[in-house]
Amino acid sequence: MEPKEAIAFAKGERDVDLLLKNAQLVNVLSGKVEFRNVAVTQGIVVGFGDYPARKVLDLEGRFLVPGFIDAHVHIESSLVGVREYARAILPHGVTTVVTDFHEIANVMGTEGIKLMHKEAESIPLNLYVMLPSCVPATPLETSGAEIRAEDLQELMEQEWVKGLGEMMNFPGVIHKVPGVLKKIQMAQGKRVDGHAPGLGGKELAAYIIAGISSDHECTQRAEAEEKLAQGMYIMIREGSTAKNLQELIPLVTPENARRYMFVSDDRHPLELISEGSVDHCVREAIHWGIDPVIAIQMATVNPAEYLRLPGLGAIAPGYRADLLVIDDLRRIEIYQVFKDGRLVAERGKVIPGVIKGRRISALQDTFHIQGISAKRFQIKAQGSRAKVIELIPHQIVTKRGLHKVKTEGGMAVADPARDILKIAVVERHKGTGNVGLGLVKGFGLWEGAIASSVAHDSHNIVIVGVRDDDMARAVQGIVEMKGGLIATRAGEILASLPLPIGGLMSDLSIEEVRDRLDNLHRRVREMGGKLEDPFMTLSFLALPVIPELKITDKGLVDVTRFEIVPLFGEG
Repeated sequence: MEPKEAIAFAKGERDVDLLLKNAQLVNVLSGKVEFRNVAVTQGIVVGFGDYPARKVLDLEGRFLVPGFIDAHVHIESSLVGVREYARAILPHGVTTVVTDFHEIANVMGTEGIKLMHKEAESIPLNLYVMLPSCVPATPLETSGAEIRAEDLQELMEQEWVKGLGEMMNFPGVIHKVPGVLKKIQMAQGKRVDGHAPGLGGKELAAYIIAGISSDHECTQRAEAEEKLAQGMYIMIREGSTAKNLQELIPLVTPENARRYMFVSDDRHPLELISEGSVDHCVREAIHWGIDPVIAIQMATVNPAEYLRLPGLGAIAPGYRADLLVIDDLRRIEIYQVFKDGRLVAERGKVIPGVIKGRRISALQDTFHIQGISAKRFQIKAQGSRAKVIELIPHQIVTKRGLHKVKTEGGMAVADPARDILKIAVVERHKGTGNVGLGLVKGFGLWEGAIASSVAHDSHNIVIVGVRDDDMARAVQGIVEMKGGLIATRAGEILASLPLPIGGLMSDLSIEEVRDRLDNLHRRVREMGGKLEDPFMTLSFLALPVIPELKITDKGLVDVTRFEIVPLFGEG
């Protein structure tokens, strides 16, 4: 609106489009809850009180809350494109997402970012982008693309780009690598998100002073306290695998709450549909004792101010009318969702016709693997003890174990009785033939194998199994599907979920993806699997920037030393 027009509406000189009467307004700016009438026109809140209106809606004392903001998410981890993702989150009150498309960027480069953003054009969702800072994440893996600072320059100038995404290469920052610092400097005036698990002391100070202002990788209270005290904003994550809210929420007080916000990071369709996204974080925070108004601030005004999103995160004159109508402030049961003053979801469902356009379609084949036989997964025993990746429940960090190895005929084999299985990463982008081999503890499989082409961040194929032939069949099945998740046993495919869009996303509806994922989980449990979300856990075991021990197509990675290490022996 032109200023004169906006002033006329605010003064009540013209009929507004919508008047929401008898609302208990949760004012995240004042911290108060008070009865208000809220006037909306042309998608903007223009004032409080009595206004002449074309349409009046009596909320009958229900609570009116700003639309929720997810401050850090990778939409690709939902296994669907933006359109289907929006269908899942809008009924849960998430009207704004700030996403880092570094998953598709690792496969397709900047073209992948543009493709994903274009899909959002006809969707009633505020979608902002943090440009991927680390493609590839490290030189310790083979990625499908490489993005340099100059490749990002044009995109950084776009209004929908809000800064530089999680800077995983914290050693590159600390050691003043020119290409890394150039990307940070290029984002001047915009935010640079952090990703520095376990970093502290002077190294943390160096990381922050380089221009990085947030972190979503805190898993322990002491770590979050130190980062908060040194000036960082703390993103409290509650994803499908990484669940940090219960550990960190006791740190939030009325005095420091404005430096915290909620993020989902990586969340599968099962949880998105059943639990939600940021709304789930708000409910959990209230459950653990946080005042409801503070919890709502952490999901609205806090991320809006941190990410510099003008007109979002509050309900006040001049703000966009992204509004939630809630029956119970403690249970956060969302009755209606308004986007720019238009009703887009009600009683847990998107209004028919609200989401237009077509779902993203399959891309070119991104799998370049010759043949993979069972022999490629054989591990020659080179000692009696080997390093083992040990899982930590509900975390993506791992432990570095050292265990006696079971051998047969001079070969190291899986030992399901001790829950030690084989793990491998097969390079799929450039036909190098690389296969990284290792051992992992914590999946619980007694038989079979599982595999995924979603393997952060380079998205090669990661496999865990008991038998080499089942591991080989799993890789073959993924290549045949042009990407996906799979479970095999006795040489047969038990269940699968094709992900033909870059090997990361499905072209099915999110409900169909949920059902096929649920079937996969059921099959994995039948093979002895004990993890709540084995495929999400599997996807992070190839990420060599998360301590302590990970694996890539180039071998076993000691993340604390930031180098490839031999499988056998302590060194």
